[in-house]
Amino acid sequence: MNSFLLFLIRASIVLPLAMIIWLMSVVIFNQTYFLSFIFSVAGGLLANIMISVIAKNRFLKKHGLTRKEFKYIKRNLEEAKQKITRLHKSLLLVRHFPSLKKRIELMRLTRKIYRLTKKEPKRFYKAERFYFSHLDSAVELTEKYVFLSDQPSKSMELNQTLDDTRQMLDELTYYVQEDLHEMISDDIDQLNFEMDVAKHSINSIKDSSILDESRRLK
Repeated sequence: MNSFLLFLIRASIVLPLAMIIWLMSVVIFNQTYFLSFIFSVAGGLLANIMISVIAKNRFLKKHGLTRKEFKYIKRNLEEAKQKITRLHKSLLLVRHFPSLKKRIELMRLTRKIYRLTKKEPKRFYKAERFYFSHLDSAVELTEKYVFLSDQPSKSMELNQTLDDTRQMLDELTYYVQEDLHEMISDDIDQLNFEMDVAKHSINSIKDSSILDESRRLK
């Protein structure tokens, strides 16, 4: 569920409930204002916890995940977020204009994969190659590239190494693009299936219309 929407739902339930508890404590049970305030806060916190538990259970059920799986994915996503931040920072520091388009593409792809996984955690299993291999390689290469390119004096060997690193980053961009395609492969298959069904339905309607028209002419 959208975090802002969940916040609104919590506020619309917790605040009125806390107010009702306070009023009941004062008016019905003749408690002091201070104790009534404590009871209302406790009731509000309890309601907030219950809403969080229900929302999380619904989220896990919707995405077909166990608590253990979600915890595992969440931990890896937190680590990936830090790596992606480092990667984007390094890519922006690369001073090589011809490769700018490729670097922007790599940033876009990594951001897209992360956001898709964040929204639908089960997709993580379709992108493990990205999270456990390609992302680490991209971070390592770009950070080393930035470090070496900042050296005041560059030998022919160093320049060749920098060229090779840029080529490797280009290859990695291609593989990350493949990782994204793998993530959405089921969606592509589903769309192709739906198109086939729709095409069959349209052709059936056309054939039926032609047959009816033929009968009418006879």
